[in-house]
Amino acid sequence: MKAAELRDRSAEELRGMYEETRQELFMLNVRKDVADAAANPLKVRALRRTIARIKTLMREQELEGVKRHG
Repeated sequence: MKAAELRDRSAEELRGMYEETRQELFMLNVRKDVADAAANPLKVRALRRTIARIKTLMREQELEGVKRHG
C-alpha cells in the first residue's frame, strides 16, 4: 500500500492495519519455519515495507498532535 493511500487513514485505522500486517508477516515466518519451505520473499519484503510506512505515518500524526497541543 502506498503512503499516499495511508495518509487518508485515521490513527485507529493505522493501528489496526499495523497489527494485521504484523500478524500476517508473523504467520508467513512461522509457516516458513514449520514447513521448511521458503516463504515468498517478495511478499515478506512488501509486508515489511508496509509496516515501516504505517509506523512512519503513525509517528508523523503523533508529532502533529504534539505541535498542536504544545
